[in-house]
Amino acid sequence: MALNCGIVGLPNVGKSTIFSALSSAPAEAANYPFCTINPNVGIVDVPDKRLTKLTEIFQPKKTIPASVEFVDIAGLVKGASKGEGLGNQFLSHIREVGVIAHVVRCFEDPDIVHVNNKVDPAGDIETINVELALADLETLAKKKERATRTVRVEAKDAKKEAEAALSAIAKIEPLLQAGKAARDAVLSEEEAAAVYDCHFITAKPQLYVCNVDEAGMKAVATGGSTPFVDVVRQRAAAEKTDAVVICGKFEAELADIKDNEEKLAFLEDLGLEESGLSALIHAAYHLLNLRTFFTAGADECRAWTIHAGDAAPKAAGVIHTDFEKGFIKAEVYSYDDIVQYGTEAKIKEAGKYRIEGKEYIVQDGDVMFFKFNV
Repeated sequence: MALNCGIVGLPNVGKSTIFSALSSAPAEAANYPFCTINPNVGIVDVPDKRLTKLTEIFQPKKTIPASVEFVDIAGLVKGASKGEGLGNQFLSHIREVGVIAHVVRCFEDPDIVHVNNKVDPAGDIETINVELALADLETLAKKKERATRTVRVEAKDAKKEAEAALSAIAKIEPLLQAGKAARDAVLSEEEAAAVYDCHFITAKPQLYVCNVDEAGMKAVATGGSTPFVDVVRQRAAAEKTDAVVICGKFEAELADIKDNEEKLAFLEDLGLEESGLSALIHAAYHLLNLRTFFTAGADECRAWTIHAGDAAPKAAGVIHTDFEKGFIKAEVYSYDDIVQYGTEAKIKEAGKYRIEGKEYIVQDGDVMFFKFNV
């Protein structure tokens, strides 16, 4: 299960610069709108100190981290939902991602033009969110027309689903008309299932990325903030989501450093414990309620991504569908156990090595070995 994250925002807010730094894959970045037309895609390893430690302990032939797919989607402008700035094409790309990272410009720089000729985080956020809501309203109108027709002429079962769709639409439509998000609608399971095929953009989880300059980064790293960042954080809090602070220029410099110790020193100079990449990925994991378990041994140490609350067979299925179908049991210990005791043999001696069945809910940081039969 790879996390799929779309990077959106107005033109010239630093999306492509951040994408290039995060993925170490050069995206076209220029001081003019719409320099990104086709979305750039980068696969990024998920930073996890636990996997690094497991590798030190087991000395495997290979180490495989979990991964995140970042999609750099071209800048949206006012009128995008009506095709302005090739908006319809760009909006279709957003429908394909699992979580939206909304980049907001939080720095002044006279050499980098702003599409609206002024830096205004609140206004920029409103522009993007309204355009996404308007795009969803077009989708909703088509669904509403089909559902209304079905209620009039189709068979009983089809009518029941259409009625559930109309009930969901009645809750979602006023939100979108107010420029708000479909995710704010409280739907029953039946209602959610009935409009699932709409793939509303505003139903996707969204977090904010404050792109600051180096002065802003230093202010945040020392426990402070900036007026621009405060605006975005307040908006994120109101929407019950996260706001991550990133300095695109700093991340680009960090991405060019190949030596890990030198990277850590670079971070320490700014008073940071982790890079913007790590902060963004961890925020996305938190937003999507994702967890990580590990498999570890002499051949391979690997991180796997699951949803919180997944039982052992479901986790096994992430490795291979046969593991889930023929699940017998799981041998489990925690990451903290291997750090404390050093070897699996000592974990067993301490009584910390467990056998778990189908009902076991996998915990973040579990190290697991599955037994199955097909």
